[in-house]
Amino acid sequence: MPSSPDVARMKRELAELIAIDTQNPPGHEAPAAQYLRDLLAAGGFDVALQAYKPGRVNVVARLQNGAGPVFAFNTHMDVVPAGEGWSSDPFGLTEKDGRLYGRGACDCKGPLAAMLEAMRMLAADRTAWSGTLLGVFVADEEIASEGAKFYAAGHPGIDAAVVGEPTSNAVFSAHKGSLRPVVRVFGVSAHSGTPHLGENAIYRAGELLCLVAEHHDTVVRHRSHPLVGAASLTVTRINGGHADNVLPGACDLLLDRRMVPGEDEAAVKREIEALLVVARERFGLRAEIVDYKATTGGATETAQESAIVQASLAASRAHGVTKPGPFGFQGACDLVHFAGVGAQGVVIGPGDLAVAHKPDEFVPADEFITSSLIYRDVAKAMLRN
Repeated sequence: MPSSPDVARMKRELAELIAIDTQNPPGHEAPAAQYLRDLLAAGGFDVALQAYKPGRVNVVARLQNGAGPVFAFNTHMDVVPAGEGWSSDPFGLTEKDGRLYGRGACDCKGPLAAMLEAMRMLAADRTAWSGTLLGVFVADEEIASEGAKFYAAGHPGIDAAVVGEPTSNAVFSAHKGSLRPVVRVFGVSAHSGTPHLGENAIYRAGELLCLVAEHHDTVVRHRSHPLVGAASLTVTRINGGHADNVLPGACDLLLDRRMVPGEDEAAVKREIEALLVVARERFGLRAEIVDYKATTGGATETAQESAIVQASLAASRAHGVTKPGPFGFQGACDLVHFAGVGAQGVVIGPGDLAVAHKPDEFVPADEFITSSLIYRDVAKAMLRN
């Protein structure tokens, strides 16, 4: 098996991936999917494209190499909007002072390009491993994980998975989940010149805001996990009223509930509904959940003693990561959807989450190259003969 990755090829392919505009919204990952299909097919993989909406496409590459487990690499093709404030073209890879700049450099086209190289290294010498190697590269992780959810709905049999996200090549084995209910608080409309004839829904929503903050402080934040920290409940949007001279008859609050591993989503929903009952009993407030906004998904955790975590820690440490983990994400990612189909999994990737989603996003070149070796070695460990 080649002992080192093709650095020039990795940088070239990262540049080509960054140049393909997959800002989400709207995503439109189809051109990136077609690019990956051609590269992977040339590398000897059987490749299928899964289109679940116009322009929204997953790539599933498979290499069968005898009997054994099924191991998957996964990351996403979409990126957040470039925004303003860049020092260079966000869609042109710029290398400076050991850093590779561009939108998606670390989240997540850097991990994607490194996974491609790892897959090539594994395909080049099949004597060291046995089983099925998958590359599952999905659309729409940044908004609602539609691509991963669509893939997982097919109930694929996967034993282990590595999800690419920026972790500075350390191992993350847990992440939070998110739930976003839209709560409508009701009032009674009236002419704003005679507010005493109505009931101001915005004022009533203010009462619920205090109750939400109280529930976070006294209950939710005390649910903690050793890797991801505390659960949380907060309000991120508010919208009320429809005219300048009309007392608002309704006001919507968007709640953001971050769950930790071990919390059950159905139980969390019931808890929020119970909070609205308390609001009615305490304040006479009328409110109901009218919608749930799409999110990446729930929380998950892979046990530290599991084979995938131990193999990942060993590979990360062997390639120079001084603090390999395991750690936990404050946010969410697609790992939960692979865990949902039975896979034990971890999150590993080059780059720092602190520079993702910002102008001048970058991935350190050395981490980028090293991650391909870590990916390769984890796959070999999980696909032993």
